[in-house]
Formats: sequence, structure tokens, C-alpha cells
Amino acid sequence: MRRRVCRRLRNRFQQLGLEDFASYTIYLLDHPDEWSVVDACCRITISRFYRDAQVFEQLCQALPSLIQLRQERRNSSLRCWCAGCASGEEVYTLKLIEHFRLSSKKLFLPLHILGTDVDEYLLSRARRGCYSKGTLKELPKPWIAQAFDVNQQYCLKSAFREGIQFEQQDIRKQMPDGLFHLILCRNLAFTYFEPILQQEVLRGILHHLVPEGILLIGKKESLPIDGNSQVIKLSSLGIYQKRTERI
Repeated sequence: MRRRVCRRLRNRFQQLGLEDFASYTIYLLDHPDEWSVVDACCRITISRFYRDAQVFEQLCQALPSLIQLRQERRNSSLRCWCAGCASGEEVYTLKLIEHFRLSSKKLFLPLHILGTDVDEYLLSRARRGCYSKGTLKELPKPWIAQAFDVNQQYCLKSAFREGIQFEQQDIRKQMPDGLFHLILCRNLAFTYFEPILQQEVLRGILHHLVPEGILLIGKKESLPIDGNSQVIKLSSLGIYQKRTERI
């Protein structure tokens, strides 16, 4: 993904007639409006349902404890937040897991999911809920047969859109209200943001995560060192649990 971003930036400075990244850095100092172009170049929009299946398999093992936590605290629903949700595949994956993996075990939820992203165009695609066949390749085939109507695209049936909301937000500037039992921030802040901003984002995420709640980041990502004291690492695939004490 980093190579993709570098290629976009290289194409941009070549369009401007610049020779290299150093020249582009100088250009940015003189043209602050250009930062919005840089920001757009750094957005990675590639996603798939059930992406990194092993990660979601391990997440499924952690979800029953969250359901128990919700019940103990008498919360009306299990609240989930997907930050940087792009066109919604990750959000709907959670909904499919609720139906096919949890409801089948009679683990009552309900699951309320918020997806946020800075790109309104991607969010409009998420709200539409229609996808190409290639984005579904990691999903079990029985799930596809039951959850999607197929025409020219694969469109989620209405039952799999319930309890889902999408909002335009830039996680660097704003985070949603309230507390969440599960927060996913995969392949975004802890890959593309500078260290100081990573620390700020992590503080904000942990502020919105209930004690004993689950945080899922990219499987190749790591948290800033100063945030590790607030979480317990449950898996090498990027699954963390917030400690019970309030920091």
C-alpha cells in the first residue's frame, strides 16, 4: 500500500514538472493548498469482505466476551466503530458475522455499527451496499448466497443493513460521540500517520473504548509505545483489549 501512495505522489510531482520528492517538499512549503492533494493521494480505498480471514476468525472468539460485558453492564446494544471504513466492506463483514457466526450460537446482541471515513464518495458507495464479485472472494459461499441479491453486482439484502450507520469524519480532527465495545482502525492511523499524530489518535480511540473493550488494528501494524500500558495484546494479528482500570 505504501508503494501505491508513493506512486501517486510521484505522478503528482511529475505533473507539476518537479524532479523528485525533495523538490515536491519545497513546493509544498510555498503552496500550502497542495496539502489537500497530498491527503487525497494517501487514501487507500482497496478493501474486501472478510479481509484477512484469520483476523476475523480470532475476532469471533473474542466477541462472546464482549456480549457478556454488554449484558453485565446492561447496555442495550453492542456498539462497534469502524474508522476509515472506505466503501463499507468491513462494516458489513461485522454484520455478516453477527448473523452467521453469533446468532447461530444463540448469542443475542443486537449489534450497532458505525462506519466513518473522510471520503464522502466512498461512503455513498457504502450506503448503497452493492459490490463487485471480487470483493467477496474471501467470504464463505453460503453467506454470499443468503446475504446478497445478484444482478450486475452483489447487493446486500435489507436485513444485513439494519443497525448500520455511516458518517463522514476525519479521525485526525473528529471522533464519534459515546463509548464503543469494539473499535476497528485497520491499516490507517498506525500505518500512514506520523508518530505524534498516531499517539493523539490512539488516545482518542481509547477514550471512546469501554474498559475491557476490543481494539483491532492492522495485522502488520503496531501501537505507539506510550499506548501499550492501557491495553492487553490478545493476538499477534492486531487484537487488543483495554485494561479494566481507567487511565
